[in-house]
Amino acid sequence: MPIELSQEVRSALEHGRAVVALESTLICHGFPRPENLAVGQALEAAVRAAGAVPATIAILKGKVRVGLGQLAMGALAGEEGVAKCTVRDLPAVLASGKSGATTVAATMHIATLAGIRVFATGGIGGVHRGGEASLDVSADLPQLARSPVVVVCAGAKSVLDLPRTMEVLETQGVPVIGYRTSELPSFYSPHSGLRLQHRADDVAQLAAIARAHHDLRLPGGMLVCQPVAAEFALDGAVVDDWIRAALAEAELEGVHGPAVTPFLLRRLEKLSGGRTLRANRALAIANAKLAGELAVALAASGG
Repeated sequence: MPIELSQEVRSALEHGRAVVALESTLICHGFPRPENLAVGQALEAAVRAAGAVPATIAILKGKVRVGLGQLAMGALAGEEGVAKCTVRDLPAVLASGKSGATTVAATMHIATLAGIRVFATGGIGGVHRGGEASLDVSADLPQLARSPVVVVCAGAKSVLDLPRTMEVLETQGVPVIGYRTSELPSFYSPHSGLRLQHRADDVAQLAAIARAHHDLRLPGGMLVCQPVAAEFALDGAVVDDWIRAALAEAELEGVHGPAVTPFLLRRLEKLSGGRTLRANRALAIANAKLAGELAVALAASGG
């Protein structure tokens, strides 16, 4: 597989220094221009501020790049028609010689190939509402069960069926750890009503859990859920009303499959007056910072 590590990422991995993987779908499909580039840069800055090396992952001209320079990130952020790549899409996009933005699942897979153990994102995919009938389940969930990566997020996206998403994670054997919370965050809100069995209240405790997970040679990853900061949090009941309205619109407009989540997120941005976008930016940066701190703690202990 044609993977190219940046010199900085390669050197950090060779010398056992802390590295954090970052996805590129946030840059290409998560935020409007020109904010998308600013968000990508802010995520890398948060990782660096924690003492770790950021490794933003993307496909550029038919090659997997692990670690983007400023010029490459700027070009990717400004490029039209960048494919959104989950794991199944990687071979075709690589063979086409075109660019692709990696989702959570694809980023986990490539991070594993590169030897990166910590990954920060906004929210993971999961079981879609109505998924018990449609079988619409994100590739993120099975990929979590086979990628030995610690994923730091703000829970699953709130447009999803969170109870069923948690059931699938349990079935797949993926540990879910609340960071300073005993409740699953629901992306825009710290609350979901779903209790978590495990929590960590500081980075040292989180690193100890991650080391134990690694030492047990468990085949998959670990999910760390950090709630959105209070100043950016939205009322969960209000968000749910917006989601139901947006789902009804999607049905009327015939939006199905992978197009549903981007459609819902755009509608939520409009219905919230931009508050969902601000919350998304804030939680993604906070997750990058926490992932950086965790990666530093693991590197310091040789784990």
